[in-house]
Amino acid sequence: MNVVPNPRSGLLLGFLPFVLIAAIYLVASAERRAANPNDKLLPPMTEMADTVRRLASEPDRRTEEIVLWTDTAASLQRLAIGLGTATLIGLAVGLALGILPMVNATLGTLVAVISMIPPMAVLPILFIVFGLGELSKVVLIIFGVAPFLIRDTALAVAGLPKEQMIKAQSLGASTWQVAIRVVLPQIMPRLIEAVRLSLGPAFLFLISAEAIAADVGLGYRIFLMRRYLSMDVILPYVAWITLLSYVMDYALAQVARRGFSWAYVEERR
Repeated sequence: MNVVPNPRSGLLLGFLPFVLIAAIYLVASAERRAANPNDKLLPPMTEMADTVRRLASEPDRRTEEIVLWTDTAASLQRLAIGLGTATLIGLAVGLALGILPMVNATLGTLVAVISMIPPMAVLPILFIVFGLGELSKVVLIIFGVAPFLIRDTALAVAGLPKEQMIKAQSLGASTWQVAIRVVLPQIMPRLIEAVRLSLGPAFLFLISAEAIAADVGLGYRIFLMRRYLSMDVILPYVAWITLLSYVMDYALAQVARRGFSWAYVEERR
């Protein structure tokens, strides 16, 4: 446990699992194609690369749109609206629950109960209430992510030293001033970390909603291609979703560390 890799060896160790996975895939794909030239389960890398090039550069014959970028734009728009709204709700309600005892007594149990409801179980209800358009997909992301953010924010507020709030009130600060100037700056790193943890579930809810009722989007394309066993499309799309999620996670991490560097002093020691 005391052996710590240096930056160069740490980078190499990080790449090693990906190299092993790629090698295993290449061997398995070659063996399946040797046994059955028409096998679709594990298409060669060259075949997938050609499919990605076509999807990313050639317009679709029916819609005249470039499929990969159209699907990506539609899914990211839904994700941004849903996750952004859930973050605002989580911040506002979480602050209120953590600071105001009356609000916590009134809404605390309700939020805890709602957070236990499986979001996918209410998806049919959302389609019935909001229709099959964009709103139901966005609401599913909000419903799935916001309760977690609310509870995590409230716990972060409750974990702050009470002496800080008492001192601020002794100096004449109102409840609003305590929330904005004392509490909010200290919980922002925790909120960003919670949003990072919510990226995976948010993508899950998005893909699920798109798979059921959509005519464009990453999830729609994956489940459409499933009918034709087009693994040369499905596997690159899964890899693309993973890359998008990783980039967003990395960007949020950089925002947190550069905007609130004081919260990460221990990591740099």
